[in-house]
Amino acid sequence: MAALWGAVIFSGLYHGVNPGMGWPLAVSAALMEQRRVALVRALGMLALGHFAAMVAILLPFSLMVVLVEWETEIRVGAGLIVIAMGVYLLINRRHPRMLARVHPARLALWSFLAAMAHGAGLMLVPIFLGICAIAPEDTGHLAAQSLMGSNVGTAFAVALAHTVAMTLAGGAIAVGVYVWLGLKFLSRSWFNLDLVWALSLVAVGVFGVVSALWGH
Repeated sequence: MAALWGAVIFSGLYHGVNPGMGWPLAVSAALMEQRRVALVRALGMLALGHFAAMVAILLPFSLMVVLVEWETEIRVGAGLIVIAMGVYLLINRRHPRMLARVHPARLALWSFLAAMAHGAGLMLVPIFLGICAIAPEDTGHLAAQSLMGSNVGTAFAVALAHTVAMTLAGGAIAVGVYVWLGLKFLSRSWFNLDLVWALSLVAVGVFGVVSALWGH
C-alpha cells in the first residue's frame, strides 16, 4: 500500500516536471505581467484543471459496484486501456489541435484538456484500483454502499495527492526559470518528453495488469 501511494506521488512529480502539463505557461504569464503573483495564480489554475481531470477519470471507477465481484477483470481491463493509450501516443506524436485553440487566459480548462488528451488520469487508474483492492475474505459480506463511499473518498485523496505533487514539481521549475533563468533559457532549453511519456503509460499499464493477475 505504501508503494502504491508512493507511485501516486511519484507520478505527480513526473507530470509536474513534464512541460506538456503547463508550467511554461505559468512562466509566460508571469513574464508578461511582470508580477510573481501571476505565476502563483497560473499554477493554481493549472492545478485546478489537472485535479478536475484526475477526479473525472477516477470517480467512475470508484462507483463501480461490480468492482466487488469483478475486481481482477476490471483492473486488467484498465491496465490494457492504459497500454493502448501509450501505444497510440507512440504512433501518433502530434499534439491535439484543440489545445492550441484554448485561450491562454483559460488555464484551468487548458490543463483539464491537456491531462485528458495525454492520458494523465489513465496513468493513475491501475494504481488507484490497486489501492482499492478488496481482500478475498471480504467480498462476500462487504456492503456496496460502504465500498463506494470508501472508494469515492480514496479517488479524491489520490487526485489531491497527485495534483499537489505535480504542482510542487512544476512550480519549482517555473519559479527557477522565472526568477533566475529567464525566457531565453526556456526557448533554448525546451525538452520534449513525449516518447518517455508514452513509454511510461505502457509501463504503468503492464504493472497494473501484472499486479492484478498476481493478486496484489
